[in-house]
Amino acid sequence: MLTAETGAEGGADLIIGAPLGHRHDEVLSAPALSFIDELHRRFEGQRERVLRWRTERQRQFDAGILPNFLDKTRHVRDGDWTIAPIPAEMRDRRVEVIAAPERRMTLMALNSGARVFVADFEDTVSPTWANMIDGQLNLKDRWAGRLEISDSSEGADLRLGDDPAMLAIRPRGLHLDESNAQVDGAPVCAALFDFALYAFHNAKLALTQGSGPYIYLPKLESHLEARLWNDVFAFAEETLGLANGTIKATVQIETLPAVFEMDEILYELREHVVALHYSRWDQVFSFVKLLRNNADYQLPDRSALVMDKDFLGAASRLLVTSAHRRGALAIGGLAALVPTGDEQTDKRVKVAVAADHEREAKAGYDGAWVAHPDLVIVAKDAFDRLVSAPNQINTARTGEPVNRDQLLSLPQGAITEAGLRENIGTGVRFLANWLAGDGAVLVDGRLEDCAAAEIARTQTWQQLRHGACFSDGRTVTKELFLAVLDDEVARLRDSLGEEDFAGGRYTQAAQLFRDLALQKDFVSFLTLEAGKHLA
Repeated sequence: MLTAETGAEGGADLIIGAPLGHRHDEVLSAPALSFIDELHRRFEGQRERVLRWRTERQRQFDAGILPNFLDKTRHVRDGDWTIAPIPAEMRDRRVEVIAAPERRMTLMALNSGARVFVADFEDTVSPTWANMIDGQLNLKDRWAGRLEISDSSEGADLRLGDDPAMLAIRPRGLHLDESNAQVDGAPVCAALFDFALYAFHNAKLALTQGSGPYIYLPKLESHLEARLWNDVFAFAEETLGLANGTIKATVQIETLPAVFEMDEILYELREHVVALHYSRWDQVFSFVKLLRNNADYQLPDRSALVMDKDFLGAASRLLVTSAHRRGALAIGGLAALVPTGDEQTDKRVKVAVAADHEREAKAGYDGAWVAHPDLVIVAKDAFDRLVSAPNQINTARTGEPVNRDQLLSLPQGAITEAGLRENIGTGVRFLANWLAGDGAVLVDGRLEDCAAAEIARTQTWQQLRHGACFSDGRTVTKELFLAVLDDEVARLRDSLGEEDFAGGRYTQAAQLFRDLALQKDFVSFLTLEAGKHLA
């Protein structure tokens, strides 16, 4: 058990209650734990307040009130202001690769030719204690010049190349706790835990190497949460001896409320923000989640959603306009496709990824994500053909302003049994992998991460809640859902084989998906419930 002395305020130590693995003590040093302790004591109350505001706003949505632009912040939207200048290193971000900070993948991503590697502690990784601390150790090694793999048995030695990608990290969301780190018996916010360890160990080293402490902020729902992060950054800079504005953030617009507060979010973080990123699949999840009790807002099958149409297209256009007007970059979303090793499948994957990123480049985005290092060249070619400058901030664009109705417009399409089956299959397979320590699962060339699983279980919950009608006239009932669930689990058992099925956590995952779909009181994030079963 590790502890750290608190600062001048006194009180109990921060306690690490989990077993330590190889070299974990290098990350969980006493000074680093003291820094986490300071952040917790200073900002936990503010975090609790913004999370209560999420709950209060959900009550309003449940009562039938629809999201809208805020009257009280109109002066911010109408104001003539811009963010602080973007550092030279960050002005060209045409291709970014996102992956869990596993050692081999970290090296592959940094050497991939991408402009940015997003080391993800959130959606693409299962938050086991080992995954979280090993990930921090890998990133610490990157800046200390020790990131390498020597594996003569497989002939797979890896070293950091001469021109590695810029490194940014995505900590977990504000709603999550790190139960293995506690202060006065209360868990530390997982987002602050992840941020604190990375910044404490790496901020100054990154600066000496011409880079800096760069952060992706996930799951923000309001400008109040942006204000919290800005306060955290300012305090961290002062405590660590960094100049004001050293920490630079990219904010993910992946929740429906945040779509209506993009200007306000940028304003709150104006000394620290450099970009907005459009997280499309998380946006779908948030749309269903927040409007789940409104029977008029049911989405069709996921396969019917088109990224540049309806509410998704409107939010995408608004993000580019809002970001560029304020001097920020606009980073496009993730085509959640990866190579499989099958020649024909991989050919289709590359064609689809190229088309997706050509669309984003034409829409004004300055870069976009890929989910695998082998797809960097595909996305790079798309942006290089269409974007000659490092970015498109100063490229004039015309078009009608995006309004509230467009941001809430529903796509056309049917709800079908095939869609329900896809949701159940995706949800169960993801949960089984996540419980086993993997953050994503490959399904027919698609990398299905937490966002896909959230869409799957949230749509299923909503369809059961409102007795949705399939296109053939049948109603989604509990009995039908359970029958389809049993059928999909049987299919999964047949495809995997009895031994692999029994050796995985598929039965537990199916029970968990069943419970989440049938619960009367909706669980805001599946990871909150699934985390109770995580080793």
